Amino acid sequence: MRFERREDVSLTALLVAPFAAVAAALLLCAGLIAMAGVSPWVAYAEMLKGAFGSRLAITETFTRASPLILTGLAAAVAFRARLWNIGGEGQFYMGALAAAALGHATVTALPLPLAWAVLAGAGMAAGALLLLVPAILRLRFGVDEVVTTLLLNFVVLLFVGLMVEGVLKDPMAFGWPQSVPVAAGLRLPDLVPRSRLHVGIVLAVVVVLVVWLVQSRTVFGAETRAAGLNPRAAAFAGVPLTATLVKVAALSGGLAGLAGVIEVLGPVGYVTTTMSPGFGYAGIVVAMLAALHPLGVVAASVFVATIFVGADAMSRATGVPSFIADVIMSVALLAMLAALLFTTYRVRR
Repeated sequence: MRFERREDVSLTALLVAPFAAVAAALLLCAGLIAMAGVSPWVAYAEMLKGAFGSRLAITETFTRASPLILTGLAAAVAFRARLWNIGGEGQFYMGALAAAALGHATVTALPLPLAWAVLAGAGMAAGALLLLVPAILRLRFGVDEVVTTLLLNFVVLLFVGLMVEGVLKDPMAFGWPQSVPVAAGLRLPDLVPRSRLHVGIVLAVVVVLVVWLVQSRTVFGAETRAAGLNPRAAAFAGVPLTATLVKVAALSGGLAGLAGVIEVLGPVGYVTTTMSPGFGYAGIVVAMLAALHPLGVVAASVFVATIFVGADAMSRATGVPSFIADVIMSVALLAMLAALLFTTYRVRR
């Protein structure tokens, strides 16, 4: 048997693939839940209740989805051009650190919209610079960016630990390792009163729309798609591959850095080494479930946030470990990869 690439990929198949992957993941993980002595129907019902069963649950789900939208978009932008950015976690932290460093005192004298713009620009620049290093190493020396971006996550986390224990340490934290907080006047306003949901989710959706327009309606978007589909053909057609990949790296890293800025200006207010429960890594799952489409990233982010927020409530109600959320995400990613494989290729004897 051999795999043969399909000449035309059905749009219907591409739309069905994420739903099939999610259904397969939930079905397979139902067996693990049953092994724990709990009915899968009861467990999944408690998961939905924990994510959408109250005003607090709904706002927490969308609060968790806010950074996932941007880290998922960062991964989707890079993967679409065959730039394998596994470093969203490190870029997220660099953006957060830049926002905390400047937001404590430096930009407080500026008008609020300008201060927000400066913090967003600084965070995006920090994330972009972090990804540009592996991108240039790949383009100049052929170094695999999967390895370099992944390892930089750990380097950045150690650097963040150094900063929050050193020059950026909050003297009012009673020894707790956290950075100085951003000024209270710079925090993003709440979208829903008496909740942690802030306007950052609106900004994230606006960024998604802008990236979608750029990718679908501009020359840069066409060059990005060409570089991802067939780099040799793109180069033959005159697409500047090096410049395109550098721009993609700057955009992808900047989006992940912006996620860190929004998280600091929104629900957290300062930087710690544990402020991210894995937003950068979960962004990869989001991008794949969205089939690398910017608009699909929003729905995929809400799904992933639903699983993680709901899993905690399900664990309290049924006793099933909340780590089942990680298992569901992992299985969903594998199922999506399999779905994309059979969507793009057919099996021939």
